[in-house]
Amino acid sequence: MFNVTVLRMKDLVKYLIGFTLTICVVIYSIKYFSNITGKSNENNKISKNLSSLSTKSFTECLDKTVPAMSSIKEDHNSIEEIEEQDKTSFLQQILQTQISSIKGLEEVEKISNTKKEKDSEENKTNDNDQDKQDENNENNNVELAKTEGIHTEVVTQNPIKESFNVQYGNVKIKNQTSYQLSEDMLIPNINIDNKNVIIFHTHSCESYTASEQYPYTPTGNFRSTDLNFTVTRVGTELTNYLNKYNISVTHDTSYHDYPAYNGSYTRSLNTVENILKTYSSDIIIDLHRDAIGSREDYAPTVKIGEDYAAQIMFVIGTNDGGLWHPNWNQNLKFAIKVQEKAEEMFPRFV
Repeated sequence: MFNVTVLRMKDLVKYLIGFTLTICVVIYSIKYFSNITGKSNENNKISKNLSSLSTKSFTECLDKTVPAMSSIKEDHNSIEEIEEQDKTSFLQQILQTQISSIKGLEEVEKISNTKKEKDSEENKTNDNDQDKQDENNENNNVELAKTEGIHTEVVTQNPIKESFNVQYGNVKIKNQTSYQLSEDMLIPNINIDNKNVIIFHTHSCESYTASEQYPYTPTGNFRSTDLNFTVTRVGTELTNYLNKYNISVTHDTSYHDYPAYNGSYTRSLNTVENILKTYSSDIIIDLHRDAIGSREDYAPTVKIGEDYAAQIMFVIGTNDGGLWHPNWNQNLKFAIKVQEKAEEMFPRFV
């Protein structure tokens, strides 16, 4: 037997809507109660974390919760340590600098004291050397005094006419300047140290008349590059004599007038200036040879004992022409002093 139910379309739709609403209500209720349960669990976790937080320091919590804070803290501590080290290092540097300065001053003082002691010893040595030299000079003077017995005479037949216009004792002076030479300018009240002498030759090639005994090949009129036959050889002989009296001599034999004669004085000046950069000097002599040429009258020849020699002459430059030469009068006094001694030993030699 079959039961047959006939439903209308409206009723079917009504039942479906009701069923759907019922399902939606059930699902919503489930979600609602689930959210409440989840919040309760989170609250429980927060409570546990708070209780854990209370047992630890705030700094330790930050170190655990935020790892970056730990590294930042370490960096900060490192920076502070570096700054402290820099401060310490800076103070140490200042202290070391001060200590070095003090040590430097001590070294300077030691060097200064050592130099003073050395200078004192050198002064004593120099005094002793000076005493010995004075003693030698006294002995030399005694030896030179023997020359007083040697006869000296002028033997030239046709000497040049004397043209001096100033005389101081036996010293004759030819003054070609505008200066009026007073007695104060002529008194040889000057003391010259003779420990160091420089001899040079502006005209190194000035030669002498050749002879059978002393021949040479000239390179010009009374000139030769063979310095054994020029005025340079005179400088060599003078050096040897001065050395016998313990006088130090620097003899320069450079060519200043060869291959060109012009500019000789400029070249010789450079030579002397270079010598003075290395050697000290008390006396500087530019040694020349006077020329005779073809003149019938010439400088007199002097016979000293059995030897013949030409008279010598001192040429003293001044600043009369405008050149800088403030000490020319000292040179004049020195020349007069030497000439007085020469006149005493060998009359008419100068």
